[in-house]
Amino acid sequence: MSLSNATGRLPVLTIFTGSDWCPHCVTMERKVLETPQFLAWAQDRVVLLMIDLPQQGISQDERNARSRVCIKYGVRTFPNTVLIAPDGARITGQSGYHGQSPEAWLAAFDKHVPAPILAEKPSQDTEDGKILSSLDEAVETARDSRRPMLLLVSRPSDSAAKTRVATLIQDPEFESLARDNFVVAQVPPEDDAAATPSGVTENLLGGTQLAAEGVEVIVTEDGATPIHTESGSQPATRIVSGLRRFLANRQASRDVDARR
Repeated sequence: MSLSNATGRLPVLTIFTGSDWCPHCVTMERKVLETPQFLAWAQDRVVLLMIDLPQQGISQDERNARSRVCIKYGVRTFPNTVLIAPDGARITGQSGYHGQSPEAWLAAFDKHVPAPILAEKPSQDTEDGKILSSLDEAVETARDSRRPMLLLVSRPSDSAAKTRVATLIQDPEFESLARDNFVVAQVPPEDDAAATPSGVTENLLGGTQLAAEGVEVIVTEDGATPIHTESGSQPATRIVSGLRRFLANRQASRDVDARR
C-alpha cells in the first residue's frame, strides 16, 4: 500500500481506526468525521483515507499490509490521524480522541493544509446545474424550463448554516438530483437591503423567522406556495430521499391526471 504520487498535490488525511473493537474510533467518526463542519473543511483541501484494522472481516495479507502502514507512520494507538504529504512524508498527526468539537479537532491540521478553494459567485446564466441567487430569477427560470424550484433558504451571515448549505450542494446525489429535476436557488429569508420580511419569510416560511443555524429546503412551483419542505439540518441522504419521494408522488399524480 503506497501513498506516494497517488493524490496529486493534496495531502492525505489518514484515519487509522478499528471499526469493530475501538469505541473511541466510532465516537470520533460520529462527532467529527461525519459532521458538516469537517466535510466542508476537507473539501478540496485533503484526500481522505481510512485505514481500518478490524478484528474480523479482512484477510491476513490485507491485515499485514495495513499494519505495515501503521508501523511506517508510528501508529501504536487508535484512533490515530496522520496528515501525509503527497510524496508520502509524515507532516503531523494526533492520537486518540478526547471529545473535542470538530473545530477544535481540526485545529491541529488547519495550518498544515492548503487554503480552501473559494467558490465563484453563482453564474447568472440559465444553464442546467447553476445555483441562482435570487427568488425572482428562480421564478423566471422555472417558468421558462417548466421545472419546480428548489430553494435553499439560509441567512448569509450565519456561518453554521452556510456550512450546511455548502455540504449539501457538494453531495453527489443531491447535486445530480437537483440538476436533473429542479431550478435551484440559494436565497435569504429576508431582504438584506430593506431588513424587512420578504416573500420568502412571509409565504414560504409561513411568517416564521428562521432559527439560528437554520436551513430550509423548500420546493415551490410559483415562488410563493411551498409544496414540499425538508429541514437542512438532516443528513444529505435523508434530504435526497425526501426529494425523491416528492418527485415520485408528483409523477404519479400527473399520470393519474393524464388518464382522466
